[in-house]
Amino acid sequence: MFSLHRLRTGGRTVCEDRKETPRKGRRGLALASTVLTGLAIAISAAPLPAQSFEVEEATIAGVHAAMRSGELTCEGLVRHYLNRIAMYQNRPPRLNAIANVNPHALSEARQLDAVFTEEGPRGPLHCIPVLLKDQVETSDMPTTYGSVLFKDFVPRRDATIVTRLKDAGAIILAKTNMGEFASRYVGSGFGVIRNPYDRTRNPSGSSGGTGVGITVNLGMVGIGEDTGGSIRGPSAVHALVGLRPTLELVSRFGMMPANPTTDTMGPMTRTVTDAALVLDVIAGYDPRDPVTARSVGRIPESYAAGLQPDALSGARIGVIRTPMDRRVGRTMEGFRQVRARVDAAVAEMRGLGAEVIDLFTIRGIDEVNEIFNLNSFETEEATNAYLAEHRNAPYQTLAAILLTGQVNPWRARGLADLLGKTTRDPGYLEYLLARDRMRVTVLKTMADLDLDALVYATFDHPPTEIAADVEQNPQPRDRYGLGDNRLISPLTGFPAITVPAGFTPDGLPVGIEFMGRPFTEAMLLGFAYAYEQGTNHRRPPRR
Repeated sequence: MFSLHRLRTGGRTVCEDRKETPRKGRRGLALASTVLTGLAIAISAAPLPAQSFEVEEATIAGVHAAMRSGELTCEGLVRHYLNRIAMYQNRPPRLNAIANVNPHALSEARQLDAVFTEEGPRGPLHCIPVLLKDQVETSDMPTTYGSVLFKDFVPRRDATIVTRLKDAGAIILAKTNMGEFASRYVGSGFGVIRNPYDRTRNPSGSSGGTGVGITVNLGMVGIGEDTGGSIRGPSAVHALVGLRPTLELVSRFGMMPANPTTDTMGPMTRTVTDAALVLDVIAGYDPRDPVTARSVGRIPESYAAGLQPDALSGARIGVIRTPMDRRVGRTMEGFRQVRARVDAAVAEMRGLGAEVIDLFTIRGIDEVNEIFNLNSFETEEATNAYLAEHRNAPYQTLAAILLTGQVNPWRARGLADLLGKTTRDPGYLEYLLARDRMRVTVLKTMADLDLDALVYATFDHPPTEIAADVEQNPQPRDRYGLGDNRLISPLTGFPAITVPAGFTPDGLPVGIEFMGRPFTEAMLLGFAYAYEQGTNHRRPPRR
């Protein structure tokens, strides 16, 4: 396996040749550059005959049709993506989307080609290259959590979601860069992730690497993790579809936790259909994550099979107009730009047959973000319990991680505030009571108005610029997450899906989010599909 930490040259490392240790500000760049070492291993093999299949904006159905017709092989598809990863890794300023490339990707592709020839597709995701957030365990690649501290950590197990993807025929093509220990868009492991629609702006987080990778077509589908919006944020700002499922629908086993009462995983894709196909594979009960027992009997035979272009016809949709982020002012230019797109989206939904009810506000909706942020009590306990499961982990506690002094300063500051707090503290009860009050308020509003779903902008403001000192300053002035409306879904535990809703005049994507009651993913996917098919707002960034 190739090294994530050092690029080998003539038996020595680059750092040894320079006779210095990389400074903190350069560590991410040093580690990111070694991805190319893995690419060299993955790509090296006898060349294939030319295959004309175009991977940009390709879909699962399109790939499988090309394979059935003989136009494409699995090995050819994987080579296409590996070549694109290499191209983007060399293009400054680096997007830093990829943390680690699977050095076995081509050999796995050849095996799948043999299976296809002899037996047909292995499963519904046969040879689909997946970009996996590096918060999720893989037994054949490092799992770094975006941190230099775990650069060589290879778990001795696969996460349940990884096992299910592989059993369905998918290839874990690469692990993606993430905000260190699941927050923001920068870490000590691989540096700053950049938004390809405007590389001076942040890509949202913390699944930023997956969002960037999927929108520039470095993989076909992605998996993100969402504690407080980390699937939907990067999806919204990259013109992607991102689904946060009901908390108990998808197993979290094999994922480093943040707040277990809101942690979940889900698909990040370029189309709603591909998101539904991925959900078909990853949803369901896992005894190693007992909360998923609640999903039994609540999962349709297929999320993908039920998608209909007229799903919005007759649907009752409530539009939330009130910003949930109190930092947003209605006179801000960014707010006005996003609001124009929301107004247009509402008109588009009406044109597609939906009955749209303007709520303007829900009682207490402007307190959602504050309530969510009351929960500082779960992280240390959950992190320590998780690390205790891994005897080969380089650190066994959150405190030990922070004592190294190597975590990104902003993230270290935030994590330090969580030390010493437990779910037995009285403040945790206050959080739970406030959360439940908001959950009842939302359900009552939907019941009183006979609503099928709520709709709101994922962000009420475009992504802000990356601060120049974001790798050194514990308090960078980048207004990260300005306009954030994502927290209502994890706070209530309800599923939500963001879908492209157009662009600002500056060419920045705007995402609009559908949220429903628990286990209404099939309905939400249907609404998103009808909106997607009726508007076709998805547009990749320019090269």
